[in-house]
Amino acid sequence: MAKAKTHYTCQACGYQTAKWLGKCPDCGTWSSLVEETAADTTDERRPAWGAAGGASRPVLLQEVTSEAEERRRTGIQELDRVLGGGVVPGSLVLLGGDPGIGKSTLLLAAMDRLSREGPVLYVSGEESLRQTKMRAERLKVESQRIHLFAETDADKVLQAAEALKPSALVVDSIQTTYLPELGSAPGTISQVREVAGRLMAYAKRTGVPTFLVGHVTKEGSIAGPRVLEHMVDTVLYFEGERGHSFRILRAHKNRFGSTNEIGVFEMKALGLMEVPDPSALFLAERPAGKAGSVVTSTLSGTRPLLVEVQALVAPTGYGTARRTAIGVDTNRVALLAAVLEKKEDVPLVGCDLFVNVAGGMQLSEPACDLAVCAALVSSLRNRPLEPHTLVLGEVGLAGEVRAVGQVEPRLSEAAKMGFTRVVLPRSSARRLEERKLEAVGVDTLGEALEVMFS
Repeated sequence: MAKAKTHYTCQACGYQTAKWLGKCPDCGTWSSLVEETAADTTDERRPAWGAAGGASRPVLLQEVTSEAEERRRTGIQELDRVLGGGVVPGSLVLLGGDPGIGKSTLLLAAMDRLSREGPVLYVSGEESLRQTKMRAERLKVESQRIHLFAETDADKVLQAAEALKPSALVVDSIQTTYLPELGSAPGTISQVREVAGRLMAYAKRTGVPTFLVGHVTKEGSIAGPRVLEHMVDTVLYFEGERGHSFRILRAHKNRFGSTNEIGVFEMKALGLMEVPDPSALFLAERPAGKAGSVVTSTLSGTRPLLVEVQALVAPTGYGTARRTAIGVDTNRVALLAAVLEKKEDVPLVGCDLFVNVAGGMQLSEPACDLAVCAALVSSLRNRPLEPHTLVLGEVGLAGEVRAVGQVEPRLSEAAKMGFTRVVLPRSSARRLEERKLEAVGVDTLGEALEVMFS
């Protein structure tokens, strides 16, 4: 009997070599090469993935009939928002996140709603049926149409799905599911790629929306080959800090909607609860009348969020001052500090600067620059900002305050939260059609600081 051929595959990039190496020559990752059995391409029993739902011959673009995708609501508004309005039939959704953050909890609650339209198959490769039942009882999931299947063999999973014909399929998780004919361990790059290909072909052929749960690495990216994220239609990340009770669901890829939308959930005793008003949550514990606290508005897709930017300026005890930022790019904070020193003569050279966005939010847009500057000056001078003032604006290297986009929804959210005044660029103030609160337009950083602290 001929000996099976083996090779070593890098689990980070997919590089293959005939012998083991301590470091991957392609991506430079250490101890990532794992021995795998080479697939037998002559094996006729091995089924092909098949086409992703289309014609068997090339057709003209004009001959293709376009149909509006009918989305199915999960009943969880925050999840539907991130998915682009609901679940698209035949879509393949990958959900990643840290261990214990609530991935299985969210999908089980979503399957409870989707099961009203037909049977649902929930495949658990990490937990027993009794453990899944305990979670369902805690979440008060009482649907009679959710079928549980504790299995890791992908062939048996697909056979069960073909027999049940479910309205939705969940595989928890993709790293524990394997194909016996490959011969490699579950979670390796060949297993994950092949299993995802089989599930993708099944979803496109039958129109059954399929959800995959993926593990994440210590860097925060989904474990396994990068091709996994290219194969699926939607990639969702469940983010959240251990010290915070709320979780943020963010779309990093979505073929059926925007990737800027976020969903906010709060972890409670009965599971994940939707947060319909995240601004109230982020500002709930804001200290009143304290220096270094400024409220600004950021856009996540179409949703405006009010967040609190906190700053602490203290004399440094070392030779080199520290610049620490959480929730804001550290280089951006250093840039804004340099603008304050050069253009407005704010003495920050000998001070340690600490900037934090309360609640664990991440601010990536430059519309929050003016709020960071205001928080730094407020902490340095120990002068609090008027509590019902919102600050918006991008700060340039010349000290000018530049316009921000979509001002109307930001101000509508601010008015709803009880704010009465907003400091923003003058060019943005001119474009306002309806002023629901007092808008103070400024052109330069110095003018903005004079308005806020006079």
